[in-house]
Amino acid sequence: MTVTVHHLNNSRSQRILWLLEELGADYELVTYQRDAETNLAPAELKQVHPLGKSPVIEDDGLMISESGAIIQYLCERYGGENWLPAPDGEEHIRHLEWMQFGESSFFVPVMLKIYAGRLGDAAAPLMPRVEEQLAAHVTYAEEHISNDLHFCGEGWSASDVMMSFPAEIAVMQGYAEKAPKLACLVEAVHARPAWQRARERGGPQRRAQFYRLGPGLPRSGTAERRPQERG
Repeated sequence: MTVTVHHLNNSRSQRILWLLEELGADYELVTYQRDAETNLAPAELKQVHPLGKSPVIEDDGLMISESGAIIQYLCERYGGENWLPAPDGEEHIRHLEWMQFGESSFFVPVMLKIYAGRLGDAAAPLMPRVEEQLAAHVTYAEEHISNDLHFCGEGWSASDVMMSFPAEIAVMQGYAEKAPKLACLVEAVHARPAWQRARERGGPQRRAQFYRLGPGLPRSGTAERRPQERG
């Protein structure tokens, strides 16, 4: 059986490719490119998912979206038992928490900072609170990752796959010194042969342009150029 991955460049679907490589599962890519100026995902993705989401996978007649659901499904179906904790212990609860945190709690302040930052001076009253919340979420993750750089258990797990992207965002947002374990996690992930194979297949990633506000990024008055990041 071959998994089809609908893969958008510079998106969270890269960690899905990494997991597939770790599991040794066969997969094929259908690749979509963001608009070079607006960062918008192409309209073709809406033919796959009504919201234009990526990643989306197809497997055995099933169409599955949402990164957490995809990661859980792949581990259960393609021999990733070692990447999941036993369902009858505290580690399973921690696993569920991190799988939700990585796509929900953490990303609220991240996206608020990105979009508010494009408002320029108009966002000044909001930004201190946004920065405070982003720093709090980064600190929470930093305090709970183990010294061995894992979020759940003593080895690599689905939680680490899910949290690898928030860790990358923390580094992109300039938190490497305040969150050294998260920075080390990013380095450890990128050093894994499976991640490197996934990068070769998925293409180069330039996510910093999207997740780190800086010169040249769209700001107020360019609503039609707001970036789109799903999944």
